[in-house]
Amino acid sequence: MSVQLPDLTVILVEPSQAQQKLITRYLNEQGVQYVSYFTEGAQALAAIKAEPPDLVISALYLPDMTGTDLVHSIRTDPQLETTVFMLISSETRFRALDPIRQAGAVAILPKPFTVEQLRAALNATLEFIDPHELQLDEQLAEELRVLIVDDSSMARKHIRKVLESMGLVYITEAADGVDAIPILNDHIFDLVITDYNMPEMDGDKLVEHIRTKTLQSSVPILMVTSEENDVRLAAARQSGVSALADKPFEPGYIRSLITRMLIES
Repeated sequence: MSVQLPDLTVILVEPSQAQQKLITRYLNEQGVQYVSYFTEGAQALAAIKAEPPDLVISALYLPDMTGTDLVHSIRTDPQLETTVFMLISSETRFRALDPIRQAGAVAILPKPFTVEQLRAALNATLEFIDPHELQLDEQLAEELRVLIVDDSSMARKHIRKVLESMGLVYITEAADGVDAIPILNDHIFDLVITDYNMPEMDGDKLVEHIRTKTLQSSVPILMVTSEENDVRLAAARQSGVSALADKPFEPGYIRSLITRMLIES
């Protein structure tokens, strides 16, 4: 039987009691029943290590650390690194939110958030926990060769986990665009998934290189990025990217993009 919302165990890290009550009410209305509360990151982290929940929901600013510190502590612990993490914050600055995006958050919800935003985030959580509906055709999944290019090791792990949940087996990683070039020269791929902002060679330059200077110029390329600048994103589109997806992303959306790109290629 697949996991349902009433089955989820949630740890909520929020210093405001009023926000705790409000978020919990919204969760309860969606069917989530098991919610534990903490006001400080260290207390929450101890509880997460003692009994890992299905989902951690955190504010960005806590009395003893930030939500960024909390998710990085989770991602660097081998026993916890796949724990689903959601941020709820009124913060809008790119530099404050980007580390959360790069760490593989399932969602970043604003304060206040809508019921629809919460429902989408919870559905994405279920897809991470119980990904059977994400699986591609077995033969296709076993044959598909994918290259992930991202300078964030946490982001690469996050994307790899989503791909593996779809049944993919042949997954290669590159730490940035420069690192990807010799790999692309030596191996043929059916799909490239790349970040935009990377040192030495941005994603649009990598896409341009693949399209003009490799023997696999027609390979589908999915750009998964936290970039918000419309001019820079337009440059990425013009360079020949097949599709764009935001960080954070919903696994089901990535699956549909991959399926569509492979059909069209």
